[in-house]
Amino acid sequence: MRRSLRDAFVGFSLLGGLVVFSGSMLWLRDVRIGSKTWEISANFKDASGLAQMSPVTYRGIIVGSVQKIKFTQSTVETKLKLNKDNLILPKPVIAKIVRSSVLGGDAQLSLISLGKSLTRDELIEFKKNCPNERILCDGDSIQGKQMASISSLTEGVNTIIDQADREAIVKKLSESITQFDKTQANLDELILFSKSELIRAKPIISELKEASMHLNNILASFNNPETLKDIKEITSTSSSITKKIDQISSDMGNMMEDKELVEALKRVTIGLGKLFDEIYP
Repeated sequence: MRRSLRDAFVGFSLLGGLVVFSGSMLWLRDVRIGSKTWEISANFKDASGLAQMSPVTYRGIIVGSVQKIKFTQSTVETKLKLNKDNLILPKPVIAKIVRSSVLGGDAQLSLISLGKSLTRDELIEFKKNCPNERILCDGDSIQGKQMASISSLTEGVNTIIDQADREAIVKKLSESITQFDKTQANLDELILFSKSELIRAKPIISELKEASMHLNNILASFNNPETLKDIKEITSTSSSITKKIDQISSDMGNMMEDKELVEALKRVTIGLGKLFDEIYP
């Protein structure tokens, strides 16, 4: 009796260990009993660091794993199995290879949704039906982005250097710097010349300032009521004098037009001339 109990206990222990081991293997292979799974594919130009059974995450949460990796001439195709049947990702969606920590670690695949957030009614509707033009659905294919690495960065730098050598950018930059130095030197000469011209123009500016002050004084004098009164009086006097001169000229003209008067003046002048000739022979 005791032996049979012992054998039964050993048998149940072995069976329990086998169940635990099987469950662990299924868990590691991302097999969830009773959960609905669905598959999508992601295409990469370079999938460095990615391997089968690499975890697939969304916002840091594991939602599936990489099931298959297939190589072609131009791309690397991967099959991803997602075990979250309630995962709704608005399109467009991309897959990016990242590290599990800042200091390194194994590579994992991160799903990134770039689409517009859905409303509550849309979420309820899309859980029943899956419109693949709006959200990520079973069997869809998305674009993948490779992980930034030192090698890719070095390759990019080398590409930039090669392009710079082909287009002689360094030579053109050196020529531009030389031309800039020449322009700077010419600019310095222009500044010095401008300073000397300003020094020469300083006396003229001073004279202009004095002339402007005198002009302001003259204008201020014109604005003085007494000055304006004197100018009016002088103008009035000049006008009366001009009228008198015009009157005298008119009288003289009338006198010169009188022929008898002119003849009398001639005779008086001739008589005076003869008189002086007799007095002073």
